[in-house]
Amino acid sequence: MEMHQIRYMLAAARTLNFTRAAEECNVSQPALTRAIKALEGELSTPLFHRDGRRVMLSDFGRSVLPNMQQILQEADAARAIAENFRLLNKVPVRIGVLSTIGHVRLARFFARLQKDFPGVEIAVSEGSLEHLRNKLENDDLDLAVVNPLDWPRDELRTIELYQERYVVIMPPDHRLAQFDAIKLSDLSGEAYVDRLSCEMRELVMAACESKGVELYARFRSEREDWIQAMVMAHIGFAFMPEYSITLPELTQRPLTEPAVSRTVALASLPGRPHNPGAAAIIRAAQMFAWPG
Repeated sequence: MEMHQIRYMLAAARTLNFTRAAEECNVSQPALTRAIKALEGELSTPLFHRDGRRVMLSDFGRSVLPNMQQILQEADAARAIAENFRLLNKVPVRIGVLSTIGHVRLARFFARLQKDFPGVEIAVSEGSLEHLRNKLENDDLDLAVVNPLDWPRDELRTIELYQERYVVIMPPDHRLAQFDAIKLSDLSGEAYVDRLSCEMRELVMAACESKGVELYARFRSEREDWIQAMVMAHIGFAFMPEYSITLPELTQRPLTEPAVSRTVALASLPGRPHNPGAAAIIRAAQMFAWPG
């Protein structure tokens, strides 16, 4: 069974006319007829009934039609993947990652990506939401991993990767470590380490103000590693996305009343075509088993 025989058979089934099917396949009508007869001989059953110029699918032809269509679709998909790999040419896909997003989950995704799409190379850079937005708009990035909270929906094309809770982090001997969960009101008056780069910071601060929770910031930084180090050094507690914690010694407790969470998404600009590498990453992100 040859792919051109299947393609000719499907064209004839669609047009119910061997001449038009041959024109559609850009071959002569005798060549198309011979190929279909050879396929029927291999299957030992007629695919069509011929009555002069009139052609009709046989019962057997109708029954195998879905299988033939699937074979052709799978062959075309395999051909497209091969073409994509040929076009990659070792040009890295440029991905911007919001600086507050932890690398552990993304590292697992990229490891899987390399197994499924070994021809894709990646160059990752970090930045603020505004920084990544500017780089996307200037075509300095192909994709970005962001929290699209403050990004207008019509200006962004996104694929949600996972939802992430905000937790309270503290050293293991902190008085609040005995709690199973922590209410915002439990934190009033506690020493606090302020994550200045957090895109959810204003939301959390507004919640504190509305509930009359007073926080005393003893340390401020835009760097996630400094925040965690200062918490571990007993400077104070911090609010942090649960998948961004990299110091295993830290104790974390879910924040309740109110619970705060964010969406982590793979983003690109609408209307801009994806190069083969970026398209492969998007397909892989849609298939990956993200946490939660």
